[in-house]
Amino acid sequence: MLIQKLRLQRGWSQEQLAEVSGLSVRTIQRLERGQTASVESLKALGAAFEIDFSDLKEPEMNSAMSQSLPADEALALAHVRKLKGFYLHLALYCIVIGFLAIVNLMTSHHYLWFLWSASGWGIGLLVHGLRVFDRVPFLNGDWERRQVEKYLGRELSRQTAGVSSAAVPSTAPHDLAGRPGG
Repeated sequence: MLIQKLRLQRGWSQEQLAEVSGLSVRTIQRLERGQTASVESLKALGAAFEIDFSDLKEPEMNSAMSQSLPADEALALAHVRKLKGFYLHLALYCIVIGFLAIVNLMTSHHYLWFLWSASGWGIGLLVHGLRVFDRVPFLNGDWERRQVEKYLGRELSRQTAGVSSAAVPSTAPHDLAGRPGG
């Protein structure tokens, strides 16, 4: 996001930034989507933006920033990341299966072989959705808390339960209302 922001502040297109930095347009696109940049790419971009390349490194969201957040905010942030992952998975599924369906219908429309791929991948997508939307009772934070309590032979304190749930973020947004600060 930082690279895109700097590029847009200068009024450059991705192609112009690629030309100025000596990187490919595809590399610029990947970096703007948040993929990790190599040191060489950061140096090239730093030279293009006329800033130190270490200023281009974005802080890792999972480390320092999430440690400074309250437990309920860290939990909400983790849930939003899981939602984003699911929606990206769903979009990829639609694109690839749509492409396979077109190829199938154009080449051998009497046998719908793309349905095998659609059903296999669809099952995986269904399981992913069930986990993200907290519809699998044995994979959520409440189940984990109950298992820890069972193992310890006692109930967890309210504060400890909130921290353990934040450490393993699998709670839906509607569960945040009952949490401290939620």
